[in-house]
Amino acid sequence: MSKWQPLQAYHASVATRPLIALFNETDRAVEFSVSADQMMLDYSKTNIDSKTKDLLIDLAKVSGVAEKRAAMFSGEKINDTEGRAVLHTALRAGPEAVIRVDGADVMPELRNTLVRMAGFARDLRAGRIAGQGGAITDVINIGIGGSDLGPVMATLALAPYHDGPRVHYVSNVDGAHIADVIKGLNPETTLVIVASKTFTTIETMTNAETARRWMAGKVRNTGAQFAAVSTAAEKTAAMGIDPSRVFGFEDWVGGRYSIWGPIGLALMIAIGPERFEEFLAGGRAMDQHFLTAAFEHNMPVMLALVGIWHNQICDYSTRAVLPYDQRLSRLPAYLQQLEMESNGKSVAMDGSALATQAGPVVWGEPGTNGQHAFYQLIHQGTRVVPCEFMIARSGHEADLAHQHLLLASNCLAQSEALMRGRSLAEATAIMAKKGLTGAELDRQARHRVFAGNRPSTTLVYPLLTPFVLGQIIALYEHRVFVEGVILGLNSYDQWGVELGKELALALQPILEGKDTAAGKDGSTQALVAYLRG
Repeated sequence: MSKWQPLQAYHASVATRPLIALFNETDRAVEFSVSADQMMLDYSKTNIDSKTKDLLIDLAKVSGVAEKRAAMFSGEKINDTEGRAVLHTALRAGPEAVIRVDGADVMPELRNTLVRMAGFARDLRAGRIAGQGGAITDVINIGIGGSDLGPVMATLALAPYHDGPRVHYVSNVDGAHIADVIKGLNPETTLVIVASKTFTTIETMTNAETARRWMAGKVRNTGAQFAAVSTAAEKTAAMGIDPSRVFGFEDWVGGRYSIWGPIGLALMIAIGPERFEEFLAGGRAMDQHFLTAAFEHNMPVMLALVGIWHNQICDYSTRAVLPYDQRLSRLPAYLQQLEMESNGKSVAMDGSALATQAGPVVWGEPGTNGQHAFYQLIHQGTRVVPCEFMIARSGHEADLAHQHLLLASNCLAQSEALMRGRSLAEATAIMAKKGLTGAELDRQARHRVFAGNRPSTTLVYPLLTPFVLGQIIALYEHRVFVEGVILGLNSYDQWGVELGKELALALQPILEGKDTAAGKDGSTQALVAYLRG
């Protein structure tokens, strides 16, 4: 019997029951929530009952989640298609940690790199590292994908803690991106960080060269105002970057999991090394919770199991991430990469086709903006979209507490409305009060019916601090891991991005007129002809 069959059979028997009826159990909100430190995940507004939870936990156990978790944290090469360990957790491990890869403890070098990063950040923030025109006022981080999404998201999230140089990010190879960023900046007081492990990523290196040319217009020694996050020492030296300003990381840290180390250098410069350590401590705290809490009380495990229930069992193909926190505006995009690049696969670890669909489409925007955009579809559309709400108990702006109260009210109201809905009888009563009768009353009422029965979770945290942000990111990292183990795939490779890169390299000389489009399909030939004019 397939490991999925017990859940599939049970789902068939409960699929149509109203979620609101589950709250006849007075302690449901307690039983179907889990806490970690001061964070709470409420998943009571889903169609998961005690039997469902037991079946989901059994699924996690038979899938080997605990064994795979131990293997990951101990440095085993669980990324077996690339022969690599998966140790982003080591970047935030405590000072006493010993983690071995191929028999060697990797922690001393990691700590040394973190110390070097902190020293560089302190010197830069204090003006001891300066540009040709004086103290550094602006930092431009040039990267893409995992070298950009995490730092951008975290820098926005921790804006109340910025007390260093202004930090800007460039990722898109579209020249408009870097042009808009450097406009108004002074190259004599700007530092550029080039984030590319191999120093060959075409988008990053193209933007880096553009930044170097811009700086060279006023700066004699451009290399003195560059730093690098890379392991390609010869290439960074060729750009004139001093080795003391080059920070590398190992191949067992995937790009989308790399914010905790050198890829987080720009964030460290913005908030300072001490706050960055608080960020690492938050991730470390979630690691310990993930390692030690029983599955039914384990926040990453239960968040993953809710996702498995919705996607693989209920066949809901998308997931909306809805932070009611403006400073988490880039979190949905970050989680989109984390989930879809990790678990967007169709092949199991053994090379066979997956027995079920893989990860969902992840998308979202912060509330309340989304309420005036796509919530219409979420409430009344024909597809069910599970929603993941996030809200802080309080905001940083104490003098605007009344606005946070309004924000929180909207967050709670949306999850309640999705679950409760509005019946035809209720809609009819509302429209009858407006004086409508007969067929017109019926027609207008039907437009105001909400099906309800639409599931959601809510993650509540005290305040968006560096520690809490670290907890949130680690929570979702481990959620992706658990889902990947249950699905039986490798969450840590990303071969799906390779083919497009290869074809882009072949198309560039064609667009430059150096090669012919003969041999390309008719559509590509026509598009090339149009773009070449």
